[in-house]
Amino acid sequence: MSANSNIVQPDSVEVPQAASKRGVSRTQKILFFATGWLIVLMPFLFWWNTWFGRHLTDQQLNEYLHDDKKPRHIQQALVQISERMGQNNTGQNNMARGDAAVKRWYPDLLRLAAYPVEEVRNTDAWVMGQDTSAVGFHDALLKMLADSSPMVRGNAALSLVRFGDATGRPQIVALLQPARITAPVSGRIVDSDRPGTAVHQGGLLAKLRDASGQMIEIRSPIPGRSRSIAQAGANVAVGAEVVVVDPDAQQVWEALRALYLIGQIDDLDAIRPYERDLPDISNDVRNQAIETEKAIRARAGG
Repeated sequence: MSANSNIVQPDSVEVPQAASKRGVSRTQKILFFATGWLIVLMPFLFWWNTWFGRHLTDQQLNEYLHDDKKPRHIQQALVQISERMGQNNTGQNNMARGDAAVKRWYPDLLRLAAYPVEEVRNTDAWVMGQDTSAVGFHDALLKMLADSSPMVRGNAALSLVRFGDATGRPQIVALLQPARITAPVSGRIVDSDRPGTAVHQGGLLAKLRDASGQMIEIRSPIPGRSRSIAQAGANVAVGAEVVVVDPDAQQVWEALRALYLIGQIDDLDAIRPYERDLPDISNDVRNQAIETEKAIRARAGG
């Protein structure tokens, strides 16, 4: 055996030419591009279809108002009607500078006051307060004070203040108070959020399993933040308090503004907690609470 017998000559090495020159195929490039485009496009399409600020033509607005399959379309149409009414930031009626053409949809606003979806009624109650000259809006709002939803009742009451009507004062005071949610049946809490969690209206707070094994969802009737909540493993009786939710700051601020105009001495107990210097009470809310108490005392002569 020669000294070179263990040396492999270069021409004896099999080099897989395809592997050494392998690149991304045209099809793979197209798939990568399409995937990347969808990652960008899908969130945009979702935002575009749910964003209430997207302008609607008159035809689209009319279609959206009658789109029972998509209640958010109805809400979007209501918001744009409100914008076209010309409502200014002071809460005063401003239809003189608004688009009078929107009056063609006023019968729809009256119809939607009894719509089965709570969020639609809630938005509708707010919109009807934008034009105090409209025939039928005042009466419709008075009926909405008896709505099953506390938010709808509250928005109807706030809108009535613009009509110079204080009938909904109890509903406005209720907007300042926490929502106390009780167990609809006896059972065991199997899952729940932690206290201090921010929650939207209709947001899931806890799950309760009854004696038959049925799972019941406990949701918040108002937007806000949970103050207390029964934790997983707790056994609760029917009617027992499960969750306490403090109202959202925007809701509180709107209620305080209304009570500045129509509040009475009896309302001060509900107002004073918001005058405290606490981290969860903003300066705007605190100042509004202080000014509201001053206005109420001035009207009462002391």
